[in-house]
Amino acid sequence: MLPSSAHSDRPGEEPPGPAAGVPGDPEAPDSDELDWLALPEPVRERIAELSAAALGKLPADDIPRQLRPIARFAPAKRAKVGGTALLTGLRDSSRFRTAVLEWLREHRTDALDPNSPDSVFAAAAAVLLGESSATSRVRLVAKNTGETALRVERDAAVAKSRRLEGELERLRSELDEARAAAEEARGEREAELDKLRGRLREQGVVLRQAKDAAEQARAEAERAGSGRGSEIDNLAAQLERERQRVATERTRADKAVAEAENARQSAREARDADEVRLSLLLDTLGGAVDGLRHELSVGHTRRRPADTVRGAGTGKHHGDRVQDPATLDRLLTLPNAHAIVDGYNVTKTGYPELTLAEQRNRLIGQLTALAARTGAELTVVFDGAGVTSIPAAAPRGVRVLFSDPGVLADDVIRSLVASEPRGRPIVVATSDQAVVTSVRGSGAHAVPSAVFLARLGRV
Repeated sequence: MLPSSAHSDRPGEEPPGPAAGVPGDPEAPDSDELDWLALPEPVRERIAELSAAALGKLPADDIPRQLRPIARFAPAKRAKVGGTALLTGLRDSSRFRTAVLEWLREHRTDALDPNSPDSVFAAAAAVLLGESSATSRVRLVAKNTGETALRVERDAAVAKSRRLEGELERLRSELDEARAAAEEARGEREAELDKLRGRLREQGVVLRQAKDAAEQARAEAERAGSGRGSEIDNLAAQLERERQRVATERTRADKAVAEAENARQSAREARDADEVRLSLLLDTLGGAVDGLRHELSVGHTRRRPADTVRGAGTGKHHGDRVQDPATLDRLLTLPNAHAIVDGYNVTKTGYPELTLAEQRNRLIGQLTALAARTGAELTVVFDGAGVTSIPAAAPRGVRVLFSDPGVLADDVIRSLVASEPRGRPIVVATSDQAVVTSVRGSGAHAVPSAVFLARLGRV
């Protein structure tokens, strides 16, 4: 029987013990006391599901304090997460148990049928209602559950046994096949071994015959060589002498050919240089004459006798020192003028704070503009030591040279001045006094780096 509402606890208080008619109550008709937490798992889940459904609809006063946080969950989560707490609350609180039963009678009448054909539903209803048959129904569910588990284990064991028997049969079949293959391989290996043994015997016979033939040939060679040893030594010595003589003659011939080739190359280079100097000198002289005629406004007048006097000169054989940009401009506008620039001497005078690569790039850019403005031939010479980024192509109108390893840029400048013909206007931009002295002695005009930089600044 259900406890009446008169037996309900006051709000916020828990009863001192379980209510009558509920498993665990001393006054229950069934003398066996049920342990709510030790019920079979299907019965526990059923009771937890029903109480979780009712929990969310009950007033807060009917819910034990420890179950109130669970009441905020969804019904499925309440049963899953708070199943043990719900069973404990039903066992310990008659008020909560009564409220749950009242809610189930009103909303889930089918859940309180102890005679339900489903043994789990019947056992859960009997436990909630405190029926005298609750213990026997719980035992029946426990028995059925145990038998079901045993049947599941038995079926699993039978299936596993059958699976293992099939695996055993397969392994036996594979073992038989492996044994047959091994027997077949053993037979093939024995047959191959017999063949190899036969070949080995044949090779042994051939080897013995070859050894006998070799011994016989060695004996014959020793007999034949004893009489020809001295003849062979004489021929070898004569051959070595002839080889040495031929090598000597070949060396002499190669040396003569190399000397002849060097002589031809030197003659060719000298002839080319003379032709270049002569052609350039003729061009320079022609340009100088035309320039003088134009500058002096000299027409085709009759020459005077004094104009033909020979053997006299101005006495001036050295180049000038250019002290201002205006004089430099006049020199650069002369026909076939050639300006040679001491690269690092100029850049370190004008912009020493830059790296060497930046100095070269800046100077070459200024020289390109100067060549386009004046039309003069421009050559800049840099020391080649330590230079790793030589430009692949020279800029338009400027010849960029780097001295070879072990050669100074100053010597390259002297060689450039010496290679020019007498009479061509040559300008050398440098502040190196040793270079100034030597190029002026060759007839070139020397321009200090500062003056040359002042001219570049106007480009």
